Amino acid sequence: MDAQKVDMFIMTNGKYFESHHLVQIRDRLLQLDDSKWSVLQTLQFKDPTTSLIISILGGTLGIDRFMIGDTGLGVGKLLTCGGLGIWAIIDYFLIMGATREKNFAKIQQALV
Repeated sequence: MDAQKVDMFIMTNGKYFESHHLVQIRDRLLQLDDSKWSVLQTLQFKDPTTSLIISILGGTLGIDRFMIGDTGLGVGKLLTCGGLGIWAIIDYFLIMGATREKNFAKIQQALV
């Protein structure tokens, strides 16, 4: 794939991934042929900032975990009221990283 196209993708979507994953994503994208580009353009990534806002507003109900696809953890938070609030507070610090990891897993799966 064209290096300029890959760099543009990294610039526009870099916030959705951990910084240490960007080099790995770039290298993988450079190895792709152009037929996969349309698949890559259709991917929808979750915004880590939105996840944090939802975690602050509805974290005790597990809405943040449901949103990123962690259904089991969402049910656990819902049944325990966010671990009596403790788990919800801890997730304020973890949810952005968890969202970026889910996005990374999504792009890896799409590029296989």
